[in-house]
Amino acid sequence: MAQLNRRFIQLLFVLVALILVPGIARAQKHGGGGGGGGGGSAPKSAPAAHPSSGGGGGSHPSTSGGGSGHTTTNTGGHTTTTNTGHTTTSTAGHTTTSTAGHTTTTTAGHTTTTTGGKTTTSAAGGKTTTTAGGGKTTTAAAGGKTTTTAAGGKSTTTAAGGKTNTAAAGGKTNTAAAGGKGGAAGAGGKAGGANNAKAGGAGGKSAAPKTVSTKSGATARVNSNGHVTQVKTAKGATINRNAHGGRTISSEHVNAKGEHVRTVNTGRGRGYVDHRYSHGGHYYSRRTYWDHGHRYAYGYRGYYYGGYCCYYGYTPAYYYGPAFYGWAYNPWAAPVAYSWGWGGAPWYGAYGYYFNPYPAYASAALWMTDYVISQNLQAAYAAQAQANANVAAAANAQAMGDYAGGGQQAENAGGGDSSGPALTPEVKQAIADEVRAQLEAEKAAASAPQPASGGAAAGGQQSASAGGDAAQQEEVPAALDPNHRTFIVSVILTEQAPDGSDCSLSPGDVVTRIDDSPDDNKNVKVLISSSQKGDCHSGSQVAMAVDDLQEMHNHFREQLDQGLKTLAENQGKNGIPAGPKPGGHANPEGQAQPDLDVEAQLNDQQKDADAAESEVQQTQQGGAQGGK
Repeated sequence: MAQLNRRFIQLLFVLVALILVPGIARAQKHGGGGGGGGGGSAPKSAPAAHPSSGGGGGSHPSTSGGGSGHTTTNTGGHTTTTNTGHTTTSTAGHTTTSTAGHTTTTTAGHTTTTTGGKTTTSAAGGKTTTTAGGGKTTTAAAGGKTTTTAAGGKSTTTAAGGKTNTAAAGGKTNTAAAGGKGGAAGAGGKAGGANNAKAGGAGGKSAAPKTVSTKSGATARVNSNGHVTQVKTAKGATINRNAHGGRTISSEHVNAKGEHVRTVNTGRGRGYVDHRYSHGGHYYSRRTYWDHGHRYAYGYRGYYYGGYCCYYGYTPAYYYGPAFYGWAYNPWAAPVAYSWGWGGAPWYGAYGYYFNPYPAYASAALWMTDYVISQNLQAAYAAQAQANANVAAAANAQAMGDYAGGGQQAENAGGGDSSGPALTPEVKQAIADEVRAQLEAEKAAASAPQPASGGAAAGGQQSASAGGDAAQQEEVPAALDPNHRTFIVSVILTEQAPDGSDCSLSPGDVVTRIDDSPDDNKNVKVLISSSQKGDCHSGSQVAMAVDDLQEMHNHFREQLDQGLKTLAENQGKNGIPAGPKPGGHANPEGQAQPDLDVEAQLNDQQKDADAAESEVQQTQQGGAQGGK
């Protein structure tokens, strides 16, 4: 009986197994086809798949939906599901879905979608990159920063707040901040000079000057700070203003004698009148200076060059002996200390940030370097002190920086820093080299045969305006001579800075010519080697008129001759070592009789300039009130 019971129980287990196993298999199949479907109906079960063995990869089951077009393949954690035209592949958290040219790939929060050649990738944190046909790519990061790269490598990045950076192929980069402030850097990452870095001025304002016209016909250039940089009067005079309050007035006309006359006013009670004429087949100029009641004259000779007549060059009125030039050119026996007596002078304190004389002088060339620089700075200070007569001398240096008030000019530190004067030893050495070169040239000229007659002393018996038909041989003017590249500014000039703004140059600033051939406007490129506060930035480049460079060289030579005269009169005194007797002889071409009406001509020009500037000021005030 017990044996029968055991056999019955075994048979019962067999029957239960036969009933339950097929149901479990069907349940597993339905779960694999519709898992994660949110309760959707499972596809109709196919007949049980026949197991197959394979080497190395384990089982590779395959399920097909028959006529439904739905296929799923599982291989070691890799699953591919294909519907009609729609394919999804999942591999360890990486999913790719393709639908009729549209592909989306998702990997750990990183999603890439491609549609018709356009690809968009979204990373965690909100960063999105879109690449369109043609190679254009846009990347948007969290915080609003966007970068767009076009075909050819040009890239534009816009940060939150509107700041934009554009990089072109070849490394050229331009950055524009909100408000339009921009600066450019050339290929290789080199910044385009101090001015480019500061272009636009504070607050992103445009640095370009505006033009103001008056009822009488005068026009003025006004910078972004509201300061007048240049005025052209109705009578043809040009007024250049610097950042210190000083001004230079220049004008030209042809007088009743047919002489081409140029008048230059460098401050109240100071200036010169230039009469140009021809004599003996050459052009000359008779220049008369007026300096607070003192009148004197120099002779100039014209140079025909490059189809242009004329550039005028200073001619010494007196040549010294060869031995004296050698003493001035060569090193002295021992360096000497020299007291200039400037300690209590207001101008010396005002320019303390800019100029520092040598502690000792090893040669006359170094002594004359400081002499020439100091003469220019003293003249500039005197002129601006007159222009700011109500400003105490002690406050005048501060007024230099306050005038600019902001923007491009206010940022200029004059090319120096707190470690020393802006006029560096290197720039001073370049000036000393020019002094030595000029001493050598003058020594050679002193030994050359002198003309029998004529010259500036003749006074214009054959008057002619510039551009006449007098016989001329071409001669390179000093302004374009490759042997002369360093020039000291002698009058106030208004130049255009690289950012398009107006900037000034003042007496005592130093420029270096970097071009040898003038352009169609007779301008050449110069480097601002050293500049005072408020003037064109040191290190920047501007286009300058060749005539202006020639005038700088002329004034330089005039001052050198004044320095040589001082040395000749003070040999063996006041710290100057003894030297050979000056000797020498007069030079007829440099002799000239001063014009007796020079003061009257300068005063007339002064009145015209005062009236024009007053009218410009009234026009500005009227415009400001009308705009309120």
